[in-house]
Parts: sequence; structure tokens; C-alpha cells
Amino acid sequence: MQSAPAPTAARPAGDGPRATAPPRRTPLFALTEARWAAAALVLFAAGGFAHLAGAPEWLYWVLYLACYACGGWESALSGLRALREPRLDVDLLMVVAAIGAAAIGQIFDGALLIVIFATSGALEAFATQRTQDSVQGLLDLAPERGVRLAADGTEETVDAAELVVGDRLLVRPGERICGDAVVEAGESEIDQATITGEPLPAAKRPGDEVFAGTVNGSGSLRLRVQRPARESVVARIAEMVRHASATRARTQLFIERFEQHYSVGVVVATLAMFGVPLLLGAELESALLRAMTLMIVASPCAVVLATMPPMLAAISNAGRHGVLVKSAVVLERLADTSVVALDKTGTLTEGRPSVTRVHTLSGLDHTESDILRLAATAELGSEHPVGAAIVAAARDAGLDLPPEAAVAPGFTAMPGRGVVATVDGRSVQVGDLDRLLPGGAQPARLEEARRVIDGVQSHGHTAVTVLDNGAPIAVLQVEDTVRATAAAAVRRCAELTATAPLLLTGDQPRAAGRVAAETGISDVRAGLLPEGKADAVAALEEHGQRVALVGDGINDAPAMATAHTGIAMGAAGAGVTVQAADVVVVRDDLNAIPAVLALARRARRLVIANLAIAGTFIVTLVAWDITGTLPLPLGVAGHEGSTILVALNGLRLLRSSEWRRAAGS
Repeated sequence: MQSAPAPTAARPAGDGPRATAPPRRTPLFALTEARWAAAALVLFAAGGFAHLAGAPEWLYWVLYLACYACGGWESALSGLRALREPRLDVDLLMVVAAIGAAAIGQIFDGALLIVIFATSGALEAFATQRTQDSVQGLLDLAPERGVRLAADGTEETVDAAELVVGDRLLVRPGERICGDAVVEAGESEIDQATITGEPLPAAKRPGDEVFAGTVNGSGSLRLRVQRPARESVVARIAEMVRHASATRARTQLFIERFEQHYSVGVVVATLAMFGVPLLLGAELESALLRAMTLMIVASPCAVVLATMPPMLAAISNAGRHGVLVKSAVVLERLADTSVVALDKTGTLTEGRPSVTRVHTLSGLDHTESDILRLAATAELGSEHPVGAAIVAAARDAGLDLPPEAAVAPGFTAMPGRGVVATVDGRSVQVGDLDRLLPGGAQPARLEEARRVIDGVQSHGHTAVTVLDNGAPIAVLQVEDTVRATAAAAVRRCAELTATAPLLLTGDQPRAAGRVAAETGISDVRAGLLPEGKADAVAALEEHGQRVALVGDGINDAPAMATAHTGIAMGAAGAGVTVQAADVVVVRDDLNAIPAVLALARRARRLVIANLAIAGTFIVTLVAWDITGTLPLPLGVAGHEGSTILVALNGLRLLRSSEWRRAAGS
């Protein structure tokens, strides 16, 4: 716990109001799929113009066939490779159908099929690339090179990837930090919004941790590398998003298995649609045309694209807003969540102590400011978090304290008891009353002090006594404050899951009860060891609940591994927790929990809607072709139009407005 940060110095020129890198966006036409699709579209348009203008037949046929080559070669090659597995790829069905259309003179219809199919493939590639952009954008936050200090103090510029644990770095004002490290010397303010989402720069002093990709302020820092580049916070985050883009949800895996059987069925039905009419005396061209039409309209392209665009779009959108979902399977699990379980310290609370009240004992001339100044001056040399909280409270109150590097005369830290120092010629002690008092001593106001301490502790707070020359003069109320967004987040989680969240904590019941009361949680399980949390989650799962466990510490890792979904608050520090978690909330914003739950449910609804759209189109077009005469151009337009429709419907989740909607803002 550090004292309050000093006012932020002017930012070096060129940093702008925020030290975050601009979002990385790959242009659509930087994708190979998009360029081939565009070429196919241009050739198709040119062929159509030549056709309508009455140009020689050979000219528009050449243009259409060139359209076939540009828009269909990748699909044909992919389909032929799949046959060696052996597996019948839906892409190959589309190419065969287009070739069949050309074989019966319907070159325009086949070219239209190729163009629309190539366009839908380009859209899918674009959705995938957006997710990969979010990965690369994270990696780009950390500079590729940094200044390393040799043993003799000389400077050398090296690649960040070459840094090893223990290397010493020099970071000048305005520079980006190239590795996760600990401050050895110097003081500065670090803009770490890219990692933690903090709106203001954080003061950093010797002993503080800094992260790769964050921006140094006005001071120079000497750092000691804490993790190799591949294990930095930014690298771990990027790997999670990369893993998400490479996975397939259970629904997708089911659809892929379904596609194999369905594609075989389409081939059988196509052969029957061609052979049976021929046996009954139909003309060859008519039978082949109907068979090709059936193959086109029955192919499961739209069904296949119904799932991954919404999933990938939701993962990408969440990643841009500081919530990293490790896979599409995890996104499905989030959508299935029936109850949210939360840790207390560092999750519902800030995770650091602060002085919230000064209880002055009766019969004294000391004011609250006097007492806080005495206690803070005595604590200046302390490294204990409570001591830092007391110093921070005094500085926040504008009290006149010695410089931060100063230590009061006679300062002594007594582990487990407190501190003692001489302030204004008096012996000031700060800490646990019973352990600070000498045996048998009965100073004045002792009973009153004990009553105040009991009252503070009964509400789940920490009581720190201040003694002047051996007599208690005040009790400081220290607490881990509840996050400002905690109550709203708990309420929103309850609305989404229709089940009230519960609190799982290793803290004592009084402290847990206070936090639960402030956040609106009624089910509190306190005093749990790590295995106790895991057992509580397992019990809920055995009773049919699908638990999303939210925590931030290493002691939460077993419960996260047990839960249906594990959510880690913050990417810094608790590496084991991040590894065990399925979701990482990088910006430590509790409101992101219900937001990502809502976004996951939104993605699931879009998948269901897409499957309904695709199924309706397929059933309608197949029935029309079997019972009547479905024009091939209309069949192509209907089938490929439904494919593009479901892809675009899924990509809606890329919009920032969808996140705001999920967050309820």
C-alpha cells in the first residue's frame, strides 16, 4: 500500500491525453480472401455487362470462367484436400454445383453462386482477423526494444525478447516499459490504463511492480526484470485471446459433425434428383438443372456460418473492453451460468486497507487531525500495509508530515504488535492495544478504548489503537473498502441468472457479513480455506447449478478449476489464478462481470436465430425444388443470401454499442 500519489506532472509531448496505443485494424482488402472475392465480383460484373450488351458469347464466357477461377480456386483446393481425410467439404459441393450449372449452359447462375460464396468466405475471414487484430494490438503495446544496464553501468539497447529475469533496465520519461519488472530506484507516475484500466497514472516507487506496455511519466526509473517477455502480463493476455480465436464451441463442433453426414445426404439426394427423373423419361438438361439446384439450396453453408461469427465477434468485443474470454467454449459456458459466486478481498473490495474513521477517546484535547498526524509520523518508517494506509490518510487530509524518506526518532517496528516512535518529544505507539500495553498496565481510558475496539470489530473492521506515552488516545477504524460498483454488479448478476449471487471468502464472518450487507448478498460462506471454496463450488455443481466463480487470488484457483466458469479479476500478480480462470477481467471493473454474461447470452440468442434463419431458407427452397420448378438464379440468391445474412447478423456483436447494451448503459 502506497501513500497518495503526487500531482501528475506534465506529460511529455506526443503522448496525448491517454497512453494507449491506437486500435489495430487490418483493412478488409488486406485479406487474401477479400481480394479474390473482389476480383471475382469485378469479373462477374464485366461478364454481365458484356452479356447484356450483346458482346460475342466467347467474351462473356471467358469473363465468367475467370470469375470461377478467382472466386472458387481456394474452395476447390480446400475441398480436394478434405477428400483425402476422407471428408466431404461443403465448399467442394458449391464448386461442383457451379461447374454443373456451367455444364448445362447456366454460366451466369454458376458465376453468381461463386461470387456470393466467395463473399461469404471473405466475411468469415474478416471476422476471424478482427479477433487476431485484438491479439496483435495487445502485443504491440510492449516495445520491441529497451535500454539494459550492464554490470558496470553502461547502457545498451537490446530486444525485449532477449531480456531475462534479473536484468536491469533504464526507462526515461515518456518511454514505454518493455518488460514486467520491479522498481529498484527512482520515482515516477506510470500510465497503466492498458493493463489495469486505472483512469489516472499510478505513483511508482522502489519495490513497486510495473508492466510491459505501460508508459512512464516524468521521472526516470531503474527496473529489475521480473518475468521473461513471453510470460509478461501483456503476453499472457494475448495468448488467451489467440487461443480463443483458434477454438471451436461445442455447438460448432456439433455442426461440423452434422455437416459431414448432411453433406453426404445432399450428394445422395442430388444423385436421386438427377437419376429418378431420367428413369421416368425426363430430359437430361432438365434433370441436371433440378439436381444442381437441389445441391445448391440444400448445402449447409448458412448453418455452418451460424455459429462462429457471433462467437468470435462477442469474444473480440469483450477483449476490446478489457474482458478476455479464453475460448468459444467458455463463451457458451458463460451463457449457461445459473449462479455467480464471488470472493471478497480484492474482488468485491479494493483489496487494500484505508482509514475510514478516527474514534477519539473522551477527555482529551487532541483533535482528529492531531491524532492522525501523530500516528502517520510514527508510521513513516513502516512497510506494513496498515501503516501505509495511515500515512496515506494523513497526506490525503493535507496534514503537515515530514518528507517520505524521513523516519521519526526512535522508530521501531514490532512485528505482530505495531510501531513505536518519538513524535514531538512524546512516545507514540500505533498498533494492537493488548500487545502494545506492558503486562499488568492499566492506563486511563482503557475500558473506553476496549469498548470502541469491540464496536469497530463487530462491524467487520480492523481496529488500530494510538497511544500517547503509554495511554490510549484514539482508535483508528481501518477497512478494505467495498468497490463502488459492487452493489450494482451483484444486482445485475442476480437479474441475469435469476439467482442471487453468493459470497465465498476465507475472511472472518464479521468482515464478510459487512461486505455482504453493503453489496446486497444474503448467502455468505466465510472462513473458507482454498479447498473449502472448491468444495462449496463442487456442492453447488452437484445440485445442478452452473457456477461462475469470480476471484483474484491464488487461493481462488482451486475453486475456479472446479467451477463451470472461472473469472479472474485483474491480470496482474496472481499468475496461477489467471491460468486456472476461463475469463480474465483486465481492468478490475466488477461491472464487466454482468456485461460479459449478458453478451454471452446475446451471442447464444444470435446463434439460435441464425440456425432458425438458415433452416427456414433450406427447407423452403428444397421443398420448392422438389414439388415445383425453382429457378436456379433464385435458388442461388436465396441460399447464398441466407449465408451472408447469418454472417452479417453474427458480426453485429462487433459493435461497441452491443457492449454498452450488455453493460446496461
